[in-house]
Formats: sequence, structure tokens, C-alpha cells
Amino acid sequence: MSVFEDRRHAGRALAHAVREQLDWAGAIVLALPRGGVPVAFEVARALHRPLDVFVVRKLGTPGQEELAMGAVASGGLVVVQADVVRAFGISRETIDEAASREGADIGRREALYRNGRPPVRVDGQTVILIDDGLATGSTMRAAARAVRPVAQRVFAAVPVAAPVTCEELRREVDALVCLEAPENFHAVGEFYRNFEQTSDDEVRALLEAAYHETSGGASNPVGP
Repeated sequence: MSVFEDRRHAGRALAHAVREQLDWAGAIVLALPRGGVPVAFEVARALHRPLDVFVVRKLGTPGQEELAMGAVASGGLVVVQADVVRAFGISRETIDEAASREGADIGRREALYRNGRPPVRVDGQTVILIDDGLATGSTMRAAARAVRPVAQRVFAAVPVAAPVTCEELRREVDALVCLEAPENFHAVGEFYRNFEQTSDDEVRALLEAAYHETSGGASNPVGP
């Protein structure tokens, strides 16, 4: 079982697997911010492909906000974590209120992260969705369902995920790369020595660096 030094180390390992397992030629790499951006940066850099963000906001369970009862994606699509909703007796009204609140923040975050750059066009393209790991997988499923109507193919790639989440996600995408899916999975963070929260500034810097690398501009200002 692998333990990654940090998200960028995980991204370099993931990039190797994506090269070997996916038909990635011409793909667009979309990161789920914030934690997915350092991982996706390394994949996009290794493949020499464009990098952008696809903002998905987790809907926290009332009283246990770290546990996802669902997610809302750019464009307003909501994915519900049915087992959590049933277990906690969560009403549709509660879900809708949370989705409205989190959805209002999506546009602001997209503008903040892109810093004036237009979004990468994914219409008719192969899209590789990347996050730093999956517990319930609700955010990744929301992203996959949101981009599927316009993308030609939708792939997902993560360093680590819960086994049941991998199986559920395979039904949502054309192909999935997951480096680790241990039976004793408890939390994504236990597979990283450094799992400090990714900051908005780091997201902006990595997207800026990726933009310059793929457009032939300045060299990467954020290190190897």
C-alpha cells in the first residue's frame, strides 16, 4: 500500500499510470479543487495537456459536515449520496437548501481560480477528471455526470479511493485509474504524509503555471 509524500508526489505517480492505462491523446485535464489541483498539475505536466478546474462543492451532512450527503457541480447538477441520506433521514428540502448555498459559491471560485483566463473548452473532447482521493465519491460522480453531456469521453483518475466507491464510479465514466483501493480504507488523508489543506493561492499559482507551460509562455514558477 502506497503512502504519498504529498499531493504532487501522488500526481507524479498517477501520471505514470494514466500514461499506461488510458487513451489520453488530446485529453483535457480537469482538477476538482482544491486538493485535486496539485495532483492534476503533475498529470497535465507529464502529458503536456491543458489543465483547468471543474468546481464541485460537497454538501455536508447536518451535524457531521465532513460526511458528504451529496455534491453540487458547476452548472447546478446535484448528486445525492443515497445511503447517507437514508441513514440520517435527510429531507429533500435540506438537500436543496445546501445545494443552493454551495452552488452560489461555484461561480465565484471559478473566477478566483482562473484569474481572468477563460475556461478550457471541453466540448467533444476527452476529459480526465482528477482528485486527490475519494471517500464517498459524490463530488467526482457529480463532475462526471455534469461533463458527460458535452465531452466525447470521460475518464477519472485518483491516487486512492474506497473500493466500493471505485466500483460505483466505474459506472459513471468510460475508464477509471485508481492507484490504491485498500479494503481497510478509512480516510483519504491517511495515505499522505503531508495532507495540509490546499490554499486558494496555491490553486491559482498552479493553474497559472500550467497555462504558461501549455501555451509556450514563461517557465513554471512553482517548483518541480
